[in-house]
Amino acid sequence: MSTPRNRLETTPVRQGAVCMCVHGRACSSFAPGHAVHLIQARLASATPGEWLDAIVTTVDASEGSLLLHTLDGAPLALWSGAGAAHHLVPGTPVAFHPRYHALSVGGHLFNCLSL
Repeated sequence: MSTPRNRLETTPVRQGAVCMCVHGRACSSFAPGHAVHLIQARLASATPGEWLDAIVTTVDASEGSLLLHTLDGAPLALWSGAGAAHHLVPGTPVAFHPRYHALSVGGHLFNCLSL
């Protein structure tokens, strides 16, 4: 009989990782609000009908929070640790993909957490 292996589950390993964007470096996490993963970018571009057009209404660069309003007037509160708030000013047109947490700003893609 073989001895069972001691394996780490992926969840505790992921939870123990500290994202470097907290320390002012490049994001090391692909969780919503952090770095954009290649697969996330490809899935968002493969589903063009799910993008929502919106206008930026409020930006807080120190917190990384954004408030958008869709063209229908619905508010969208987002957070991005990857610097989306540093590239935006109120009145900027953007597109948001809710399923894949992607925010497109002038061709640049950010990963955002819906609040």
